[in-house]
Amino acid sequence: MTAPQGTDRRRFLLVLGLAVAVGVFTATVPLLRDWFDLRVYYGAVDTWVHHGGSIYDYRVPGTTYGFTYPPFAAVGMLPMALVGLGTAIAVTLLLNLAALALVVAILAWPELRRYGWFGCALTACVLALLEPVRDTFSFGQVNLVLLALVLSDAWLLSSGRGRRAGVGIGLAAAIKLTPALFIALLLLGRRWRAAGVATAVAAAATALAAWAAPDASRFYWTDALWDTTRIGRLDYVSNQSLQGVLARLVAPQEPSRAMWATLALLVLCVWVRRTSRALSDEDWITAFALTGLAACLVSPITWVHHLVWLLPSFAVLLRRRRLRVAAALYAVLCSSVVWLWFDDASGLDGFLGSNTYTWITLGLLLWLPVGQPRPDRAALSRRPSATPAAPSTAAPAISAAPDQSSPSS
Repeated sequence: MTAPQGTDRRRFLLVLGLAVAVGVFTATVPLLRDWFDLRVYYGAVDTWVHHGGSIYDYRVPGTTYGFTYPPFAAVGMLPMALVGLGTAIAVTLLLNLAALALVVAILAWPELRRYGWFGCALTACVLALLEPVRDTFSFGQVNLVLLALVLSDAWLLSSGRGRRAGVGIGLAAAIKLTPALFIALLLLGRRWRAAGVATAVAAAATALAAWAAPDASRFYWTDALWDTTRIGRLDYVSNQSLQGVLARLVAPQEPSRAMWATLALLVLCVWVRRTSRALSDEDWITAFALTGLAACLVSPITWVHHLVWLLPSFAVLLRRRRLRVAAALYAVLCSSVVWLWFDDASGLDGFLGSNTYTWITLGLLLWLPVGQPRPDRAALSRRPSATPAAPSTAAPAISAAPDQSSPSS
């Protein structure tokens, strides 16, 4: 018993040291974002509950930034009105850690069964170095929670529990509009029940917010939703969507809507084609990965911290043994390279460099491995059944192999 306990102690110390190193790096090297977005959420809820104002009245002092999510997001954040900002920061950190652990567990469950808590902890520390993940933590953002909600439905669909799916996607779509594309994914996969559940949950949550804050709901759905300037400048280098590329390239204030709509339509056509192939193999993780990529590209604004939707793509690459590609993309997404063009994104280098994360997202949408891998012919030729003198006792094992590897449902 002593040896295993000693091993666990060493593993715990290793994880603890790595977690501290990641925390120090996040707080110093890339510069801590000072919980900016969390302070927006906290101020908006405080204004609404304690000062009789609207959710959308609040602005962070010295800035023009205020609450930009649908009203249901503020309803979900109401508990912040009961605590101080410091407590809200601590709870948000714990919530994001739990969400990251759940995301890792869903995306790497077969591997985690082999390596246990140690593998989960190491994977979480490695992922925490990705710029989108570390920015989600230091901004106090909700991206990882939304990803965990959506992937919970992916897990239900992959594990044959599809009758229970849809709630996570519905809640995520009510909190933020980008995950609504996953309802279209359910329709594309002919999961009518799950799509109906997701739509009903999103509608019920939106109706609840309309009852709780009718004026704010009316303002959001008729005015704020259509005003992208409330969120930030389209040409800001952190905007790694197709519209961000166009804004930096041709029209910083308002790029051609027709051009953006055309590119978005092309992206959605590619998404439908490639996702349909994944769905034909019941490969829901890949289908969800492709949907996250498409959502990031077609959204008018995709800040760098929104790119946590790329995490399922890394899981697909690793499962398909595209280790070099995954390692290269991981290194780039840890580098904060797009900020080199913070002041000036002109010229060819600006066009290529300032949009690096967009090119990665687009490349993954086009070339992420889809469909079941083809059998290895060399391996097949070595199967016992292919040898003339195969002993008869091997026959039952060979015939049983397909049953052992067949999906449960």
